[in-house]
Amino acid sequence: MKDFLDRSEIISVLTGFNPWWSERRLEVPPFRRLAFDACRRYLEDTSLRRAVLLSGPRWVGKTTVLQQMAQALVQKGDNPKSVLYLSLDHPLLKLLSLREILSLFHESAYPDGQPATLLLDEVQYAPQWETEIKLLIDHKPQYRILATGSASVVHQDRLTESGVGRWITVPIPTLSFFEFVSMRNQPPEGIAPDLRVSTIFSFSSGDLSALAARMRPLQPLFQRYLLVGGFPETANQENIDLCQRLLREDVVERVLKRDMTALFGVRNINDLEKLFIYLCLHSGGILAHQACARDLGTTTTTVANHLTLLEQANLIYRLPPSGLSGKRMLKARNKYYLVDAALRNAVLLKGEEIFTNPKEMGTIVETTVLRHLFAYYYRDTPEIVYWRDAITQKEVDIIVRSPAYVLPFEVKYSANPQLDAKSGLGIYCASENPKQGYLVTQRDADFAVARLKGVDTTFLKIPAYILCYLLGQSERLLWG
Repeated sequence: MKDFLDRSEIISVLTGFNPWWSERRLEVPPFRRLAFDACRRYLEDTSLRRAVLLSGPRWVGKTTVLQQMAQALVQKGDNPKSVLYLSLDHPLLKLLSLREILSLFHESAYPDGQPATLLLDEVQYAPQWETEIKLLIDHKPQYRILATGSASVVHQDRLTESGVGRWITVPIPTLSFFEFVSMRNQPPEGIAPDLRVSTIFSFSSGDLSALAARMRPLQPLFQRYLLVGGFPETANQENIDLCQRLLREDVVERVLKRDMTALFGVRNINDLEKLFIYLCLHSGGILAHQACARDLGTTTTTVANHLTLLEQANLIYRLPPSGLSGKRMLKARNKYYLVDAALRNAVLLKGEEIFTNPKEMGTIVETTVLRHLFAYYYRDTPEIVYWRDAITQKEVDIIVRSPAYVLPFEVKYSANPQLDAKSGLGIYCASENPKQGYLVTQRDADFAVARLKGVDTTFLKIPAYILCYLLGQSERLLWG
């Protein structure tokens, strides 16, 4: 330990982070993200010799999950001093290695060699954290480790080098619409908890009407969700201006101005900020690197590098194109979406006026549907792509594809969406013959199971708010 550091100061920090050591109560929000149950299940699996990494954007509740885990372990009967929570971006703790901190922990609070749970917040700020945790997993089987990282930096390349077989990653995206409704304690009545979207294909028209009636109270909540997004801090905040200011300051600016410098060594933050604003303005559009670089007055290399960093920092999703029959495009032109439409609203100062702008709403709903598909199908590790016909420019917005299924989704958030053979969805399904396809709509009056003449695919026309709610609800079943 560095000579200028006072051991008592460090021990004081550890004690402050862990109030349960002295039987002080830890006040944590009662609402638990779905990721909490997944993390707890992995930690309780004694046969699993791996650390659990909770990775997601800023402000989605990763720290809260760790604190809830500490509370749950103590309530279950674990020795309170065997549960160590560390916020590794604390200025004093950043000066120490994890080994040094653990040495002080065992010296001052809990004997070495006994079973202990390490809850490591913002693990990427610990010096040489990958090597340190690798050694703990390999040589200290008494530790159960749950760590968080704001960037998926919790670098997949560096994890591959130093941590093969030693990590299980649990994603924690922004709140799903189901979680948003649950957090506000406004769930609809009469919805079967095991209802999956795929089962709706077998519903009669009467069943569909009854389900739409039960879920209709969710419509105004969905509009609210589209506006303020899936961040726990803003879910119950009624002041939209305050919500957006908090998102700009605590999510966007901290990631761009602090994380990117500290974690990636980005020097030209101005170029990065300009690119992020460009993506806000063109979210969901095909991005040509050369045109983007020309518009921003920078190089294509800089654009490509910064896009990779924004994706690693969990700020954007990337959708590559796909040819028919799964053929990859020779010249890949990716589409980019923000991880939550509310970030775009906050940066561009978009308020309730978006609800009267069909183009804006199309972009926002498409972004929201994509977020739910990424989260729901995560464990299958599918390809998520888009398709566009080079001649007609007809398009399918999102295609989720794995060896077991191909699921095309077209978002038509308009008053009178049409499903016909000449639409992008119709052309794609006529060629590829997926079993099921989805037309995502605005109104529940459009809720229906449909067919197209000469096409084997069965289509579900489903309102966006019903699709997102049921996908979010079904995530619980995946971790069950």
